[in-house]
Amino acid sequence: MAKKEHKEKELQDGAERLQDATLQDGAEAPVEEGVDEVEALKERVAELEDKNLRMMAEFDNYRKRTNKEKLDLMATAGERIFKDMLPLVDDFERALASINGANIDNGDALLNGVQLIYQKFIAFLAANDVHAIETEGADFNTDEHEAVTTFAAGEDKKGKVIDCTQKGYKLGEKVIRFAKVVVGE
Repeated sequence: MAKKEHKEKELQDGAERLQDATLQDGAEAPVEEGVDEVEALKERVAELEDKNLRMMAEFDNYRKRTNKEKLDLMATAGERIFKDMLPLVDDFERALASINGANIDNGDALLNGVQLIYQKFIAFLAANDVHAIETEGADFNTDEHEAVTTFAAGEDKKGKVIDCTQKGYKLGEKVIRFAKVVVGE
């Protein structure tokens, strides 16, 4: 407020000097014209102050928005890499299932080796906040699940996930692959 009062005082002093100079020249003082000019200058100052305040607020909003976007980008920077790794998890799970079902000499050693690699891989994903989307017995949710088909399963299973054909995964809270599921109807 002190700046505004100071500016107004300067404008009034300028108007008074203009009147004094005009009176010294012997002419009549243009009182109304000087007052109108002061009022116009006051309005202009108020307009510029308002414009400056709005620009500062707009810049502050821009700065906050870009900082948030940077944080979001850093949080999901590895999304593409993790998304490309998910088929490897699927392959490990299929390999484990086929080893369990096959009658192979030294099958236990092979099974243990593949399980160890799989567990390390899952631990790596978990350490990087990549986790599977739970589907077993869950309600169908379009934010996490993709229905590949429906299956008549009775009233108690209506709208519920009956089977998962491909696991879905999240990076933090962001879905990076939807779970492909069979939904009861």
